[in-house]
Amino acid sequence: MEKTNFFYLLGALLFLLLALPLAHDFGLADMPIMRVIVFSVLLLVGSWSLKDGGRYFSSGMLFVVSGIASSVLAASLDMMLFEYGAILAMIGFLVVAISYTLGQVVFGTEMSANRLVGAICVFLLLGIIWAFGYALLELAAPNSFKGFDPAHAPGADSTWLYFSFVTLTTLGYGDITPVTAVARTLSYLQAVAGQFYIAVLVAGLVSGYISSRQGS
Repeated sequence: MEKTNFFYLLGALLFLLLALPLAHDFGLADMPIMRVIVFSVLLLVGSWSLKDGGRYFSSGMLFVVSGIASSVLAASLDMMLFEYGAILAMIGFLVVAISYTLGQVVFGTEMSANRLVGAICVFLLLGIIWAFGYALLELAAPNSFKGFDPAHAPGADSTWLYFSFVTLTTLGYGDITPVTAVARTLSYLQAVAGQFYIAVLVAGLVSGYISSRQGS
């Protein structure tokens, strides 16, 4: 655990969560280059947190290279094939990051702030990976959701991040709703995953961290 600094990954995730909504409000969300920059920062900084992960780092770098290349090609050639490729590469990288980080959090022996940051990263990664999943589903099967503005640029944007974290935390505002069976299934699976994660893992880690601080 000492070699793995999850603060880098947390910074990259927060950058994505803040940059996309700000770009949307300032009218930059439809600029392909903006999305290339945001996704590239997440991939590059996020991969740095896997540098001591061995095969996880190697797998992550494959997705980083393919993701950045697909994003650049999608922005320059305006082809949906590369948009699919960019989203799939991002999902692949997020799966690798979740697998590595969750393993460090669950099986780590030292109770530290870094381990708690890793647990926070996993929760944010769950929200982001589902957001890309929703974006991919809407690309492949349009009108899978009701309430999404079709005027937005195709692919992942702040709308899917918003819907994903609202679902993950079971807030359920209802302004965006799943319509098809696949969309509804993804939504309730995310809600269940989010609640189990909070109830089981994070609560146990926080309790252990408090106990270790009191015992020292």
